[in-house]
Amino acid sequence: MVFKHLLVPLDGSVLAESALPAAAYLAQLSGASVMLFHVIEKNPPQAIHGERHLSEAEQAKQYLRDIAEKSFPPGIQVDYHVHSEEQSNVAHSIADHAGEFTPDLIVMCAHGHGGLRDFLVGSIPQRVISLSRKPVLLITPPSAEEKPAFSCQHILVPLDNSSKHSQGLTLAVELAKISGAGIHLVIVIPTLGTLKSNRAAAGKMLPATMSAVLELAEDEAQDALANQAAYLHSVNVPVTSDVHRGDPAKIIASEAQAHQSDLIVLATHGKSGQNALWSESVAPKVSRLVHIPLLFVPVQES
Repeated sequence: MVFKHLLVPLDGSVLAESALPAAAYLAQLSGASVMLFHVIEKNPPQAIHGERHLSEAEQAKQYLRDIAEKSFPPGIQVDYHVHSEEQSNVAHSIADHAGEFTPDLIVMCAHGHGGLRDFLVGSIPQRVISLSRKPVLLITPPSAEEKPAFSCQHILVPLDNSSKHSQGLTLAVELAKISGAGIHLVIVIPTLGTLKSNRAAAGKMLPATMSAVLELAEDEAQDALANQAAYLHSVNVPVTSDVHRGDPAKIIASEAQAHQSDLIVLATHGKSGQNALWSESVAPKVSRLVHIPLLFVPVQES
């Protein structure tokens, strides 16, 4: 089984409940158990996302019991836990309990204190991804016209020429096997105009040399994708692949639309802070450009 235990943090809002269809879908596919989780906040607001905030332990327990009964079909083991000791840092508490409950996946809604599309440093989802070493499935809340559904038939997996980032592909393949999904692989090689940080400076000083480096990287990407596609074919997972040049986040978003992807799997270092790798990572940029679920897979450093 690709997933055995799912952790679903809930704050009592309808927005947070957008994660429940995905949790139910994956639990049915893989036979996983589900842990619904709520943290009692210290000095909580009276309302959250325009709704009553769960500030009492018994109230929260009853809420989670009701959610367990109405959101999951019979046969799925659903437990719940309320951390009743008041916490000032909700993200830390979620990450700590991920270590305690040892889930294979954290499923949560992509809303933070800053609003629906707030995925900036400081939002709860981003901090959970930064703190936890568990994969995090981030669900975008549906619009008022949409129903919160989840499907996994077309998976987009962005890669680079680093073997570390193929760790996301490993999980995507296992998910594709149990869901019958196809996978589209994409590697994006920057152009001189889309290079970042130190590489951008080098490109300006030595444009001919950097152009040659990028062309070599494109050739290597083609070879890497051919090898990965051959492996996916060997395990009976439908696969397509493309190499593109340009801005990685924008092209990933474009590829997701072109291939009607319903899930993007992103390997991420998950570091937070303005000077950390996360701030220049493709992952948070993609999250602001697409409105489909994102599965963040932490890169395990050797």
